[in-house]
Amino acid sequence: MGNEPKDMVDAVTRSMKARTGRTVEEWVALVQAEGPDPLDQKAVRAWLGDVHGLAQNSRWTVGFAAAEAAGWSMPTVDQVTDELYAGKRSHLRPLHEAVVGLGRAMGGDAEVQGRATYIPVVRTTQFLAVAPGPRNTLRVGLRYRQVTPADDRLEPAKGFAQATHWIHLPAATPIEQVSTLEPLVLAAYEQN
Repeated sequence: MGNEPKDMVDAVTRSMKARTGRTVEEWVALVQAEGPDPLDQKAVRAWLGDVHGLAQNSRWTVGFAAAEAAGWSMPTVDQVTDELYAGKRSHLRPLHEAVVGLGRAMGGDAEVQGRATYIPVVRTTQFLAVAPGPRNTLRVGLRYRQVTPADDRLEPAKGFAQATHWIHLPAATPIEQVSTLEPLVLAAYEQN
């Protein structure tokens, strides 16, 4: 299975009938006929699990398909980023752009993607995640699979975007200091 959300959806879609007794299209028709508002993906996923016992990946696949059939489209990375840094968090955007740019610069295979609550940078798997953090900080999540670099700024991550470690950069961090993260980001890139 690939690492992109679309790859996961495609894999789940191909095996849906064998696993659940219905195709994705048949599940979408059921949602439209009997389920909650298809644009409320959270409610659709809960209904599919609670009422029909679908596993998580199947619920997400059907939820996306039902919402798309009702006119919803996946937001772009820019749209997700705009939403993350709207309003009182807008001053964190330049710091965010510098960190994401550092991740993208690790290699031609580094791709920026969008999630609802953070922006990941992915190689074979996700190695960097960036989002507004607590107490006026920018949260930088890094995923180490073998060796964690020695750096006093790194802390074990607690349930953030597949990260094993994170750093919280204060909003007042000068953009030039983002370059000090390069060895940490490079180590995560090389391990993913």
